[in-house]
Amino acid sequence: MELGFLKPLFTRQGPWASVYIETTRATEDAQRIQALRERAVASLLIDAGADAYTVRAVVDRLAGEPASGAPPGRALFAAGAEVVLDIPLGRVPVATEATWSILPHIAPLAGLRGDEPSCLVAYIDRTGADLELRGAHRREAVGQAQGKEWQGRGHRSMPADRYEWHYRNKVENAWNDTAGIIAAELARQWPESGADLVVLTGDHRERRAVYDRLPERMQAMTVEVDSGGRSPGASKVALDREIARVREKFAHERLESALERFRTGRGRPGEHRESTVDTGPGEAAEGMPAVVDAVRTHQVATLLLSPDGSDAAREVWIGPGVDEVAVQRGQAEAMGVVKPVLARADDALLRSAAAAGSEVLVVPAGTPGPAGGLGAVLRWTI
Repeated sequence: MELGFLKPLFTRQGPWASVYIETTRATEDAQRIQALRERAVASLLIDAGADAYTVRAVVDRLAGEPASGAPPGRALFAAGAEVVLDIPLGRVPVATEATWSILPHIAPLAGLRGDEPSCLVAYIDRTGADLELRGAHRREAVGQAQGKEWQGRGHRSMPADRYEWHYRNKVENAWNDTAGIIAAELARQWPESGADLVVLTGDHRERRAVYDRLPERMQAMTVEVDSGGRSPGASKVALDREIARVREKFAHERLESALERFRTGRGRPGEHRESTVDTGPGEAAEGMPAVVDAVRTHQVATLLLSPDGSDAAREVWIGPGVDEVAVQRGQAEAMGVVKPVLARADDALLRSAAAAGSEVLVVPAGTPGPAGGLGAVLRWTI
């Protein structure tokens, strides 16, 4: 999960109402069930100490959920009588959750948002390509790459065999130019789009011609799929299925790569004391003190969270600044925090990681990960 979309939550002070609620409407009595859920949210927030104005803002926003097209769930974050962020969830929350805390309770998002790798999709034919950006919850047309199309003169002034050769040569040159135009447009849009993957659809030869003209760094993040195409009759269902498979494979390989780097960095002889995994230089950090230090100094490239880990719900000391986080109160005071307060470790670490542009990966239950459920792959070592 990339954390940039969370930054609006860290530009204002709390306390915060954080709500996770199911919003599917698949049953006949869905409207009644949803009203009960909304009342449950209001009750939970009031019991937790939330002010009436913020509770009203949350309930009013939930009441505006459309009857059709609702996502499986939503996460709302509100403070000062205003809903600051309203996020559709890709998975249904296990239960309705509503909390009132000094920091927004953002940790559950890592497992519920259903973040799939975003894709820049090119629907290719001989005349150009339509480009589409697919995120976890949206599809957006992002333009076209229009190529060159050579037309004959309509008469033959040379022998038929020579004319045929001349025509085919011109068409092939025009296509080569078009493939270059498509590749150049993809290379231009890819960094701005934030897409993890580039997906090429269309005829095999046309896809391959575009692929061969992409910059080398993009080729490593580009896949070709057989389904789909630019024509109106191309199968969308088969294409969606193939893209889902590509995304799942990419997400799995990204997690495995991060875990391998973490294990390698953690296990280098002589870099960690035998008595603890919390200290010592290396390309990985493991355990609360080491991860807190790495996050605070913006060393973290990838933060690893295990949902069944024991450290996530522990408390740390924080100040108003996003990097003011410490394991002990005295450490926070030494940073200049006048009145440190306690907050959940996972929420505090995610706040700092978002400010540093780090990514977050969830280690599924049962997969060997960091001890205590908190670890990090580092950008550099000291």
